[in-house]
Amino acid sequence: MFRITLVCVKNGSLRLDVNSRETRTIPLTYSSSMASGSQSPVFTQAPGELELIAAIRRRAARRSPDIRLGIGDDCALLRIRPGEELAVTTDLSVDGRHFRLGTHPPEAVGHRTLARGLSDIAAMGARPVAAFLSLGLPVELTIPQLTENDSDSKPWSTRFFDGLLALATRHKTPLAGGDLCQTTQAAADIVLLGGVPRGTALLRSGARPGDLLYVTGTLGGSAAGLALLEDPAASEKLPQRTRSKRLAPHFYPQPRLAQGDYLRRRKLATAAIDLSDGLSTDLHHLCQASNVAAEVDAALLPIAAGATLEQALHGGEDYELLFTVPPEIKMPKAIAGVPITRIGCVMAAHKSSPKVSLLSYEASEPLLPRGWQHFV
Repeated sequence: MFRITLVCVKNGSLRLDVNSRETRTIPLTYSSSMASGSQSPVFTQAPGELELIAAIRRRAARRSPDIRLGIGDDCALLRIRPGEELAVTTDLSVDGRHFRLGTHPPEAVGHRTLARGLSDIAAMGARPVAAFLSLGLPVELTIPQLTENDSDSKPWSTRFFDGLLALATRHKTPLAGGDLCQTTQAAADIVLLGGVPRGTALLRSGARPGDLLYVTGTLGGSAAGLALLEDPAASEKLPQRTRSKRLAPHFYPQPRLAQGDYLRRRKLATAAIDLSDGLSTDLHHLCQASNVAAEVDAALLPIAAGATLEQALHGGEDYELLFTVPPEIKMPKAIAGVPITRIGCVMAAHKSSPKVSLLSYEASEPLLPRGWQHFV
């Protein structure tokens, strides 16, 4: 005779105890409507790792001359064009630090995961070759949130790949491999490989005194969108269309691959960096690498709609390009439809002067690196 006990576990599962000797965890789905008793839950079995990999492989399959062998073997096999160097970058995204499951749509999390790596590729003037994704998920994020009247609801994981693969398709970036793991906290690590003609990559270290500072697009939009997410009262006051526009730079930043490629091919930029940690911090990185100083003119900054000067200077996650150009070069007003704005100049570095300064209507003052930093 067996004694069977069903115990509800907090992480969205049932624990089955048989004579208290055997424990089996069975994932289940749960929605807010079920809490009110208006609908009955439909339990579904979580897909296994092999099933998830097969689904990802089917969705990620796309032909590319750079990929000889993609998902399905111990390693991917890549072909690099003759005369190219390989650009490699990696970015880690963690729930509670880079996104929040409760506020960020899964599609946006997937988009942002890939956009971060593509932005690094853009800053080097490279072209995307392949992406590799290591994804850790709690088991409940792999299960459809179903009810009896909602049979086609997608799991969080499927919607994550909707966002990631849509951006990958747009920029012809094949997902060539990766890893999956069941975790207690959602996390995604993306590795991007890019190809760039040997000796032509844009670096942080080439800026010279007298060069002019430029940025693509607008600044502060992502920080303004995040602030809106954290202030539901202010968000509710905005018309839906305005709210969506204000959130778009944060949810769906656009990597500037065409602009980076244009700058490299035409040999316009002496140095470049993508704006992931905020203008103030990333400009310090560029000046440090080039051993120069810089001055930003506050009146010239292209501040995004709804953003403040503080957000434009320190907000981060805009994923625009910051680059330097010799003064004799005449820059176009836009590259591939994205505005280009001069925001300052590069100067010689002196121990007695700040590395980066901000010119305002009152005076010039030090611009400290107050953008994003971990462990502070």
